[in-house]
Amino acid sequence: MKETGLVWFRNDLRVDDNTSLYKATTDNDRVIGVFCFDPRLFKKNEFGFRKTEKFRAKFLIESIIDLKENLASRNIPLLVFGKKPESVIPKLVDEYAVNAIYTQEEWTTEETIVSEAVKSSIKGLGSKWITSYDQFLFHPEDIPFDILETPKVFTVFRKQCERYVSVRNLVETLSMAPDNLIENDTHIPSIEDLGFEFFEQDARSAFPFLGGERCALKRIQSYFWETHKLSYYKKTRNGLIGTDYSSKLSAWLANGTISARTIYHQVLEYEEKIQKNQSTYWLVFELIWRDFFKYISLKHGNDLFKRQGILHKYYSWSQNRELIQQWIEGETKEPFVNANMIELAQTGWMSNRGRQNVASYFAKELQLDWRIGAAYFESMLIDYDVHSNYGNWQYVAGVGNDPRDRKFNIKLQSERYDPQQKFQNLWLQPTLF
Repeated sequence: MKETGLVWFRNDLRVDDNTSLYKATTDNDRVIGVFCFDPRLFKKNEFGFRKTEKFRAKFLIESIIDLKENLASRNIPLLVFGKKPESVIPKLVDEYAVNAIYTQEEWTTEETIVSEAVKSSIKGLGSKWITSYDQFLFHPEDIPFDILETPKVFTVFRKQCERYVSVRNLVETLSMAPDNLIENDTHIPSIEDLGFEFFEQDARSAFPFLGGERCALKRIQSYFWETHKLSYYKKTRNGLIGTDYSSKLSAWLANGTISARTIYHQVLEYEEKIQKNQSTYWLVFELIWRDFFKYISLKHGNDLFKRQGILHKYYSWSQNRELIQQWIEGETKEPFVNANMIELAQTGWMSNRGRQNVASYFAKELQLDWRIGAAYFESMLIDYDVHSNYGNWQYVAGVGNDPRDRKFNIKLQSERYDPQQKFQNLWLQPTLF
């Protein structure tokens, strides 16, 4: 009797270096993939923002189209539904006599609620539940400390990991036999199906890229191997205009169309064949920051989303709707903040430098509840990652991992990073269209 594995894709929308897919194709005679456009992802949150706005929704659709094609090239079908996974997966388990369900391990609140709902829905059906930690550069089984002892300060975390942990090798997904493909009448929704109006990309966008694993690899090919921009990453990463001031890999990392390990091993190859310098290291440095926030969320759990943060510090945060709306619409007294907020509203993208400034202004100058700013970012950003987003907002707001509790001087930041106001003019001057 054939063994059948079901891979439930979440934020691991890739074929290469996907541990769940690797295990499934290794352990089973037949493998089926499933992805759900969970309606909960498009509902409004407690602060009135859609959890997923149109920019990330479009990027997600593109990623699923690519995933389906990449899986098909390995004779693996991807079934796509616009329903809650707990209502879909038990039916698939029954229909296809699924022996095991493979999925990425999640630990933040909303993701865990969905996981538990699915596990509950398949009780009594006889399927094994197999999860893998697959979001990390440094695997949780390899780190030199207990997760609950994760260092409070990034530098300590980084140095310990760099000294004692090796990044794991990539895993390879096997191709299945041609008869593994099944009749598949499910379809991938359009942006309109998800409740959005069709929109054209803003020509000014610093992130004009499409979603999907092949586009992620194409970006690495361009940024690393064709232009050698990686060699200058540390010098240009605080830029504001254009596609190449930074790697722009964060969006593909966020929905798992590429793994942190893949990027890391590409950097090592680049250092061996082209050049090794501070810039090549700095991209790995940023991947370690990403890991740090994931371990912080593992350690602190739901405190990641609480008003007082992981430090349990109490501030008199305001929820003044007028000030919040001015910030969102780019109508504050700071042109640099305004330009960045308009860029976000028009494109779903903002530079790292911009994010730090607008978040500091929101929490430190306007003294607004940082959770509202974080929720707005969650809604709008193409590269939203729950751990990095909420970890960074806590960090800037003074309730997270920054022991210095810094406050950005917006005017000085503007003078330093946009001295000729090219960025501000790009977004604050009326367009011709």
